[in-house]
Amino acid sequence: MPGIPHWHGSTPSSSFAYVAVTPAQKGKTIWKERVTDNEYLTVETTKANGNTPEQEINNLSKQKWQWMSDKNTDSLSVLFDAKCEFVHMGGTWGKNREIDIIKGGFIWYKKAEVYSSSVKFFGNTAIVLSDIDLVAMVGGREAINPFMVTEVYFKENDRWKMEQLTFSHLSRPLKLDTNKQN
Repeated sequence: MPGIPHWHGSTPSSSFAYVAVTPAQKGKTIWKERVTDNEYLTVETTKANGNTPEQEINNLSKQKWQWMSDKNTDSLSVLFDAKCEFVHMGGTWGKNREIDIIKGGFIWYKKAEVYSSSVKFFGNTAIVLSDIDLVAMVGGREAINPFMVTEVYFKENDRWKMEQLTFSHLSRPLKLDTNKQN
């Protein structure tokens, strides 16, 4: 696409040839930096394990909800970038406070019922939008809310790190059958 940096290339198991012809009045091709070996191999790894990049991110998001429910702060600490920010209805804070809140039990993300998710990629950044009903214990009281959750991930050194998690309250009614909750 004109005006948008992008790349064309091969993978370790497929070749690629590229010939570009552009009129002089359109300007010249601007060559960006080479892709790293990790970037090059990631394309093949994603193909080899059968997951599309969208599936890879959706699986990571699902795993994150499970870790939050299980209060698995060790795994969450690895997933959350040091500069990760969390936007809640009650405030905004960083990684260390979020981990402390989960570990201490002030917020227990008991269950996230995910109704739909979409993933958009912008280079090494993935943004996930999920329509959910969240069952949580907040300060010892159960709260069930409909949210649009925005998750921002950045891939560096072949590993996805969470950069941002935002809960936006939705005005729709709950979809979750609260009579089935424990």
